[in-house]
Amino acid sequence: MTTACAALALAAPLAPQAAQIDTIAIVTPEQGTDFGWNQQGVEGLEAAAAATGTEAIVAQGLGYGNIRPTLRELADDGANLIIAHASGYTTEATEIAREMNVLVAANAPSEPPLIADYTMMGEKGSFLAGVLAARTTKTGIIGIVVSAESPNWNAQSAGFAQGVRSVSPDIALRYAVIGPAAYADVAGARRVTESVIASGADIIFGQGNGSSFGMMQAVETVTPPGGEKVWFIDVIGDKSSIDKGHLLSSVIWDMAPVFTRMVEDAKADRFGSQRYALSLEDGSQRLLKTDHIPAGTWTEIEAVKQKIIAGDIKVDVVTDAAGVRPMMSATVAP
Repeated sequence: MTTACAALALAAPLAPQAAQIDTIAIVTPEQGTDFGWNQQGVEGLEAAAAATGTEAIVAQGLGYGNIRPTLRELADDGANLIIAHASGYTTEATEIAREMNVLVAANAPSEPPLIADYTMMGEKGSFLAGVLAARTTKTGIIGIVVSAESPNWNAQSAGFAQGVRSVSPDIALRYAVIGPAAYADVAGARRVTESVIASGADIIFGQGNGSSFGMMQAVETVTPPGGEKVWFIDVIGDKSSIDKGHLLSSVIWDMAPVFTRMVEDAKADRFGSQRYALSLEDGSQRLLKTDHIPAGTWTEIEAVKQKIIAGDIKVDVVTDAAGVRPMMSATVAP
């Protein structure tokens, strides 16, 4: 090699080295058998691992205490990317990312290349659910029951309300809050949902996590004053296997496409360059099709979905309770 060639070779920039991602892990506060947040996370991780040729490690049922020891153990065991599947894990996860030099997805601002913003909300899928509810109600009264007024629940309540109003501004929306953090309050959820149904609601849009089972119990056993059948629209997971004939639909949060993007970005040294979120485009945010939905109504919902994707219909993102409550006809909150 001549001196000139050697100089050119030394001056040429080196191609970036792709990150070595062999193992991905998830930490969840509860067991992945809840037909909801935890189960969707576990199944999403396993699907992403299969799609990207990586090994999956699941650490579930950890509660909401200090998970730093578990995160350190996962990193020591070879996890290259850890998904902190609870907003309560944000502080510990970001600390361990810096301490152990491991990639972490958490509900936190992105800090490439170690930390990526991972914030889930399904406002667009909830808009579609609102259209479905408006087309289904017989009483003209629809209930929204929530276990808390968290940003993701607020976004979905607002998206749902916008969907209902796009069909008919005259439909009454009864909004009820079980408690400030009643995610597992099954008894409270049943009591509150029963009161909403007693006010005439024949559709319940329920956001609860574990407390959603109490909502379903109310829907299955109580009827409005006029005797109409009550339908339940769930969120996050698919409870079709335990449905007793009242599950109209669910706003599905499919984590697999989201987690797959994380792994692909990590392998390409792009981790943290985007906020990882649910979308209609890749199906990670979608409405569950059940046999209870008439074909014509589903065709309309599919058309609305395409208009949202194209930007012809805009769904406003509202994450605070102060913005959600004025969208309702009546609010009951502790």
